[in-house]
Amino acid sequence: MHTTKSNYTRANYEVNQTTQWKMLSDDQCSELYMTTMEVLERTGAEILNKEAQKVFEKAGCWVDGNRVRIPSALTEWAVRTAPSRVTVCDRNSKRALRLETTNAFYGPGQNNTYVMDPLTGERRKPVKGDVVNTGIVCDGLKNVDFAMSNGLPTDVNQGFAEVHAFEALVTNTTKPIVQSIQGVEQAQAILDIATTIVGSLKNFQKDPFVMFLIETEGTLVHSDETLKKVMFAAKNGVPYIYSTRLIAGETSPATPAGAIVVALADVLVGILLGQLVRQGTSVITGGFFSINDTENGILPIGATEVSLMGTGMANVLRYLGIPSFGFAGATDAKESDAQMGLEAAFSILHEGLSGTNLIHGSGQLEYGLTGSLELLVMSDEVIGMTRRIIKGVEVNEERLARGVIDFVQPGGHYLGEEHTLKYFRDEFWWPSVLNRTRIDDWTAAGAKTLGQRVKEKTQSIIKTHQPEKLSEDVLGKIKVILDRTGTV
Repeated sequence: MHTTKSNYTRANYEVNQTTQWKMLSDDQCSELYMTTMEVLERTGAEILNKEAQKVFEKAGCWVDGNRVRIPSALTEWAVRTAPSRVTVCDRNSKRALRLETTNAFYGPGQNNTYVMDPLTGERRKPVKGDVVNTGIVCDGLKNVDFAMSNGLPTDVNQGFAEVHAFEALVTNTTKPIVQSIQGVEQAQAILDIATTIVGSLKNFQKDPFVMFLIETEGTLVHSDETLKKVMFAAKNGVPYIYSTRLIAGETSPATPAGAIVVALADVLVGILLGQLVRQGTSVITGGFFSINDTENGILPIGATEVSLMGTGMANVLRYLGIPSFGFAGATDAKESDAQMGLEAAFSILHEGLSGTNLIHGSGQLEYGLTGSLELLVMSDEVIGMTRRIIKGVEVNEERLARGVIDFVQPGGHYLGEEHTLKYFRDEFWWPSVLNRTRIDDWTAAGAKTLGQRVKEKTQSIIKTHQPEKLSEDVLGKIKVILDRTGTV
C-alpha cells in the first residue's frame, strides 16, 4: 500500500545501512597518515634483518646501518598495492571471513600463561587438551567466527608449541584459524599441515584457512625473527596479521593520536616489506594499545583506552583501505563476575560498532594472563547482541507495514499476521544463556546465575559437540609432520 512516496528510485535518499560509526573524520585520518609518512621518511625504523634491509634498499629506501628511512612515495605505493579486502576460508575451502569495509568477525585470544579449567574451575598451566577443548567450543558457538589457541600447551616440545596448538585446533574445528608463530621452522610445519589438508600449496593459496599472527616489538623496532616471518608468509602466499603492542606514555606518546601514529608507522613497515617480497600479499594490520597501571603493576586489558585507541587505529586503516585487527571480549577481572561482563561486553560492542574487521581476545581473564572458555561462551552471547544492534533498522516498503497497520486497525494485535510470522525470527534477537523467565520459573529451575548457566553450556559443548573430523589418511600425514617436531 503506497500512500506518500514515489515508487521510483529517489535521488539523494540517504540511508544508514547499519549503526556503525566513525571515531575520526577523513580529515583527521589524513592528518594521522601524513604524520606517519613523515615519521617513516624522517625518523625511520630499526630493521634488524639483513635480507630485509637489502629489500628495502633495492626499493629506494635510505639505509644507514640498521636504520631504514622510507620515502613517502614508497609508503603510498604499499598502501595502494596491499589488498583492500582479504577473504579467508574455512577448512573445507568455503569462504568464511570477508575482511573488508566494516565487516566485523570475532574470536578468542591466545598465548595466555594460565587457563581456567572449564570442568574443575582450577587455574593452571594450559596443556594440549585445553587447546582441543578451545577448538571444540569455537566450533560449537555460532557467533565465534575463527579460532585461536586460548593458551599455548606446556606439555609438548616448547620449541614447537604453536605447531601442536594448530594441530589441536585444526582437527577440532572447521573454522578459520589465527595462529601465532615462533619462527620460520614452526611456520613451515604449520603450513605443511595446512597444505596436507587441502592437497597442495596452490590450493591453500586460493582458499587460505590459516592466518599467521606476527607481532612487532613496538617503538619502531623490527627484529630479525619478526621480519623473517613476514618474508616467509609473503613468499608462500599465507595471509598474515602484522600487529604491534604499545603502552601509551611509555613505548608510544601518551596521547591517543601520537600512539596511533607510532602504531601505524610500525605496521606500515610490515605492509611494505610484504608487498616488496610478493606484490599483492594479503595482510591485515592493527595493534593492541594499553596503559601502565603503575599502582597495581599491570597492563590492563579492560581499560577504556584499549578500545579508544584500538578503534581509532581501525578507523584510520579503513580510511587507507587496509583490513584491521583489533582486541575485545577480555577483562582484568579474576573470575566470572560483574566486572568481567561489563568490560567484555563494552569492548565487544565498541569494536563491532567501529567496524574493526578481525577482533580477537574474547575469553581472556586477569589482564590477559588466564584463558577462560566460560568467558568465551558469554562473549558469544554478547557478539550476537552486538550484531543485532549493528544490523540496525531496515526501512523499505514491506517493513514499513502500512497495509498491515491499516488491516489490523487501532486496538488490534499483530500476532496472527503473516507479516509477523515472516519477520519475528529475523528481526528479534533471542538469547541462549541470558535469562528472561518469570521469577517463579527461574526459581523452579534452580535459580541459576548467568555464571552457572554459562558454565553448564561450556561443559555441555565440550562433552557433546562433535566437530567434523578429518580423514584417517590426512590425520596420519599430520602425525608424521608432528613427529618431526620432537617430543616434550
